Amino acid sequence: MDAKLEALATAYGVATWYENFQRRRTEVTPESVIGVLGVLGVDAGTPEAIDAALAAARHRDRADRLPGTIVLRAGQRRALPGPAELTLEDGTSRTVEVLADLPLGWHTVGGSTLVVVPERLPRPPQTWGWMLQLYALHSDDSWGMGDLGDLRTFVRECGDAGLVLLNPLHAVTPVRPVPASPYSPSSRRFANPLYLRIADTMEYRKAGAALRARIDALRPATGALIDYTAVWDAKLAALELLWPLAERAGLDEDPGLTDFARFCALAEEYGPDWQEWPAELRRPDAPAVLAYRSERIAFHAWIQRLVEEQLDAAREAAAGMPVGIVHDLAVGIDPAGADGWLLQDSLAPGVRAGAPADAFNQLGQDWGLAAWRPDTLIETGYAAYRDMLRRIFRHAGGLRVDHVAGLWRLWWVPKEMGAAEGTYVHYDPEAMLGILALEAQRAGAVVIGEDLGTVLPEMTETLERMNMLGSSVLWFTRDWDTGEFRPSTDYRRNALASISTHDLPTAAGFLAGEQVEVRAKLGQLAGTVEQEWATWRADRDALLELLRSEGLVGDDPAPAEAVLAMHEFLARTPCRLVTASLYDVLLERRQPNLPGTFDEYPNWRIPLGADLSEVVADPLFRRVAKLLGQRPGAEPEL
Repeated sequence: MDAKLEALATAYGVATWYENFQRRRTEVTPESVIGVLGVLGVDAGTPEAIDAALAAARHRDRADRLPGTIVLRAGQRRALPGPAELTLEDGTSRTVEVLADLPLGWHTVGGSTLVVVPERLPRPPQTWGWMLQLYALHSDDSWGMGDLGDLRTFVRECGDAGLVLLNPLHAVTPVRPVPASPYSPSSRRFANPLYLRIADTMEYRKAGAALRARIDALRPATGALIDYTAVWDAKLAALELLWPLAERAGLDEDPGLTDFARFCALAEEYGPDWQEWPAELRRPDAPAVLAYRSERIAFHAWIQRLVEEQLDAAREAAAGMPVGIVHDLAVGIDPAGADGWLLQDSLAPGVRAGAPADAFNQLGQDWGLAAWRPDTLIETGYAAYRDMLRRIFRHAGGLRVDHVAGLWRLWWVPKEMGAAEGTYVHYDPEAMLGILALEAQRAGAVVIGEDLGTVLPEMTETLERMNMLGSSVLWFTRDWDTGEFRPSTDYRRNALASISTHDLPTAAGFLAGEQVEVRAKLGQLAGTVEQEWATWRADRDALLELLRSEGLVGDDPAPAEAVLAMHEFLARTPCRLVTASLYDVLLERRQPNLPGTFDEYPNWRIPLGADLSEVVADPLFRRVAKLLGQRPGAEPEL
């Protein structure tokens, strides 16, 4: 690659090479680098343009110029180019030449945002809990899928668990058809109204018997698969019946909520993809948008307030837990959705986040998700990122960050290029993790990073240093040279341990080879069927040998015995957090999501075979809860 183009890419955090899944250096094509630089507003199409862009980058990075955002760890010092006015978060001001001994928080200096972040979070307590795909839970009181009322009941009846880890509850665009995936949300700042329990609203309680009967008659049945559109149709009809009973709040109380509600109202009128709206509506600050008036704006703001109230009630139900309810942060958002519209100036236009090619995805992965622009985050003081975290932490005792490596770098795929033709774009981890730590500490929450797959050593080391937990999954905690699973004593201390994840086989499914059978039917195998069955048998035998070596099973254990032994194995690890999945303890064979499939497999639509009352009474559920509850607990180490 041309040396000047490489220097320009480096100046803007665009990778010109990377280590692939085999740890081999892989060069990025000049075309991909030029394409990604173009997304960042940098013309690199000619030698003259590259020279001009390099000169602009040097001017931007001059030593006498403050960047848009300065991030300091607590106790750090930084000399300024000259005297500047420092204004602390509490409003006090003074002139300084050196930044030192500053309180944690959001300040300004010389026109730049100054963020002072913790060196590390307090160490989380040692406890255990449940991994819960909330939509899959169902009861006599829920409408076709699990809801926040079911969550409160589960929290009360799940044993002495210290945490409940949920799937993302991010908002969808509330128009038909409703998407199933919780990892492609319309907004990560607001919540999915499908999880609302209608009967728990104040308006339902105020309604007369006749109106309640009309609403109760709308309830959809729990089917073999979850029909999200049918659930939303029913709940929307119920909410419209209750709307005349609602107490109307002023739209100026929460401008961010009003903006989101305005998007929902516009989406109902013009469709779910704002990029296809009339041109005069495609910017949230456009005159036509600001002049838009509709009672539906207040209606959608009211729905979000109802969801907020029920999220608060769930958090209060978990108040006695050492950690509480742990929410899940998706990697990105649907670019056609609410945040794609409202935050478009902070997002890379036309870019899709994904992953480079690996052994199972030879063409790379295109997740279709929007990505933050690192340069805009810096210039805007990371305001959009901070505000997203604050809204989530209002209701969270912890936060799991999906694909936590994305806080360091994210694979960008420019327009009209295939997934393998992208490249990594780097973010400032001091800012991304520091702000995450600051907002988590203020909320009293723990942070768990999903650091599975190809993760650079510096990422794991930084999580460890900051007391952010990693993820240790039984299926992946192995010596890959020999294929042997690692003993329980080899697990990390600062980690959340689990048997599986939503993207991997369940315990019973793994023991039965369900993943091979399903993938074979769908043509999803990387090798031949015979090779996959042979690999599965070797993996199953290695796992059973691990359990035998720890004295947990004998020869040829029954599935329930083997699954109980897997949980006892996790209980022996030093990991601070250990979690059990309902799919595992109920011996469900189908995994929630099968990566690489769309309509071929019912991703995110599989309800649990047992209802909530049967779940908490299930013998294996109770045995696992008792087993993990006997694990020694510990107070947080400061």
